[in-house]
Amino acid sequence: MLKPTANPSKVVAAELGFARMAQDEGQWTAFREYAADDGVMFVPEPVIARDWLKGRADPAQAVRWQPHHVWSSCDGQIAISQGKYVDPDGEWGYYVTAWERQRDYDYKYVYDLGAPDAMLTARENESRAQAPATGTGDNLIVVRAIPMISGEVADCPAASAPPPPLPLPIYEEGTRTDGGASQDGTLAWRWVHFTAGRRLFVAHYWQNGTWQEAVRFAVTADGRFERES
Repeated sequence: MLKPTANPSKVVAAELGFARMAQDEGQWTAFREYAADDGVMFVPEPVIARDWLKGRADPAQAVRWQPHHVWSSCDGQIAISQGKYVDPDGEWGYYVTAWERQRDYDYKYVYDLGAPDAMLTARENESRAQAPATGTGDNLIVVRAIPMISGEVADCPAASAPPPPLPLPIYEEGTRTDGGASQDGTLAWRWVHFTAGRRLFVAHYWQNGTWQEAVRFAVTADGRFERES
């Protein structure tokens, strides 16, 4: 039996299929279909996605999105995607998703978080006003907003020298946090929901003999994307 390996393109394919289903069959229908059994989403509190989505009617129009970067563990068991989205009202934002390969080798999300960003919204809508796109729908976000999807894979360690565990931060009492790691120990991620409402997602991957930060994604207490100062 072949040893499972990283395949970022399959993660991208899963993400694009997820986004396409949202348009074709409905936003919450797609979120139900692509959620892992223990998948978490924020609404704004952390909830088990399938429980929250059960019986929930789809909105008339779905959010559109596409990844622009993917990070994968060496064994391909865990991957992180990050990208942009736009809602039906023209508000743009960023999102991050953690994916886990299932027993059938398909990917399901185990974590999903997005937040609008005023600066991105102004920039994207201004560019469209100055040079209107010839296409509609998906073409607006795929062709004009995100011209390339890139991917990175964690280094594969020797069996005799696995990466050391990533130290866990200490948070104030009442903070809710959880996360996961790939079986080979080359990618680890964690979400944090602080008592004041701020949310944080951080993922690291093993590269060049040390832990590298792949993505740090923060959302303010009032639900906006938090830019690094």
